[in-house]
Amino acid sequence: MSIKIDKILAASPVTARGQPTQLSTDAKGERITYASGKSVFVRSIDDPSTCKQYTGHTAQTTVARFSPSGFYIASGDVSGSVRVWDSIEAVNTKGEYHIISGRINDIAWDGDSQRIIAVGDGRERFGHCITADSGNSVGEVSGHSKVVNSVAIRPMRPLRAATVSDDMAMCFLHGAPFKFNSKSAGLHKGFVLGTAFSPDGNTLVTVGADKKIQLYDGKTGEPTKSIGEGEHTGSIFAVSWAKDSKKFVTASADQTVKLWDVEAGQATQTWRFGGDGGVSIPDQQVGVVWPHGRSDGLIISLSLSGDLNYLIEGNPKPTRVVQGHNKSITALGVGSDGKGQTLWTGSFDGRVCNWDVSSGIGTVVDGQSHTNQVTEFASSTGRAYSVGWDDTLRIVDESANTFAGETFKLSAQPKGVASSDGRVYVATIAGVEIYAKDQLAGKLDLSEAQPTAIAAQGSLVAVGLSNNAVRLYTVDSGNKLTQAHEANNSMAQISALAFSKDGSLLAAGNTAGKIYAYRTDSLDVVTDRWSAHTGRVVSIAWNDAGTHAVSGALDTNVFVWSLAKPGARVKALNAHKDGVNGVAWVHGGNKIASSGGDAAIKIWSVEGLQ
Repeated sequence: MSIKIDKILAASPVTARGQPTQLSTDAKGERITYASGKSVFVRSIDDPSTCKQYTGHTAQTTVARFSPSGFYIASGDVSGSVRVWDSIEAVNTKGEYHIISGRINDIAWDGDSQRIIAVGDGRERFGHCITADSGNSVGEVSGHSKVVNSVAIRPMRPLRAATVSDDMAMCFLHGAPFKFNSKSAGLHKGFVLGTAFSPDGNTLVTVGADKKIQLYDGKTGEPTKSIGEGEHTGSIFAVSWAKDSKKFVTASADQTVKLWDVEAGQATQTWRFGGDGGVSIPDQQVGVVWPHGRSDGLIISLSLSGDLNYLIEGNPKPTRVVQGHNKSITALGVGSDGKGQTLWTGSFDGRVCNWDVSSGIGTVVDGQSHTNQVTEFASSTGRAYSVGWDDTLRIVDESANTFAGETFKLSAQPKGVASSDGRVYVATIAGVEIYAKDQLAGKLDLSEAQPTAIAAQGSLVAVGLSNNAVRLYTVDSGNKLTQAHEANNSMAQISALAFSKDGSLLAAGNTAGKIYAYRTDSLDVVTDRWSAHTGRVVSIAWNDAGTHAVSGALDTNVFVWSLAKPGARVKALNAHKDGVNGVAWVHGGNKIASSGGDAAIKIWSVEGLQ
């Protein structure tokens, strides 16, 4: 048996209100890289499901930048360390350098792909200049009195660099080695958030919270002119130049991306997001990049919600919007058709997405979503049911990909949801609620122990309890649950339950990492040797034949188990940073989907099942 990664459906970039998010593309305009969670993702621009994930950082990542050669990426995190690694496979780390004592806000490469300047929020200094291969110092970042937000290096000789900061100034450095040359203060009346040199090196631009765009001479750092007065009505977060150095593009909190002609000093095109008129905070544009090396004139902007918008000059609407999660995925479910072609995912912030497994495209579900963490999904006959920490049960219409009108308020916090034979069962900390025909049809109060997990198949309902017991109930036509069996051999709280497709087997995972497989007619143990996890088992799924099960746990690992050979397990170690939160069989049962704390979904190929 073997398990290997088939594809990664990447997380969206992590964004923060009032703060720019850096995007970077390679010199050919084929790939984009950005920071998300503790990982850095490198994606193909034309096919976003082609993706590599770099997991070398131990803290939240903040920025990633391609070297001009395209072979390396430098990425920074909140602890102040910068890592340089290969962009092709995203595994081999060339070097790790500790730059400052706080968050790295931006990184810039010189034109030879040899030197790096990293800037951010430090205590003794706000940035440093190093060589990419050895970390040797090649200058210093000085002249600022507050956190430095962005840095740019002139792409050719003579080397020049510019840093911009919350102290409303731009410092101009001469290199190499880089040292302070001049400071332009008083031009911006607010935090300066972004800066960039034109590809021909003749012009430098800075943008900031005062909605102003300031141009400078690229060789001397002398201010030349200010443009765009009154155009943007919100902070300008980011700026990116076109390959020909005649145009650049800006992204702003006023929900617009504007294209500028440098000579004329005029905006030639505006894209507005979030409909006309109204204010929509998730549509604020917090990042933008103009990939060089492409012939189609593509511009990629980033919304505060994490959506990547593909814009083309002359086209008033985005040609494509790449969506996904940028918070930990807490729930994973499969579509109700049983073919395993669609996945439902819910994240810590309540966002629910629908994924097409073969194309790897994710779409956010329309309508009133959960306002808090999504706990679990269940699906049957064209509908998906989700429960969340806003103590509601919500229904998604699968064909329309929208939340249906009704929302059911639960009596207590939900621990799980299951559905079978037209009924929906919700386990709350007070008991089990039964819904039939979209209304509450029955309730089972459990006072002696709290339910911790639930599963249903046919007329059988299994409930895991906080006193380590697994109870099996049968449901009758009056929607009443009657206890049939109880198993008490678990040594820890039950945390996950799953029935096989024919209902003859039940798998129960506990918080100690052990999984038991029971026969449902008597709750006799079939095997108790599925014990390799070292953390709480969060999710279990059987294949259609009922011969193998897959499990994911907080120990970050995914295991595939065999009923016939309990010792013959295959493992995907470190499948998701910060723990696996959901597993499922997809693609007709020969692939596995997993999701977790890194906000990504991974599709695994499983071969040679024994």
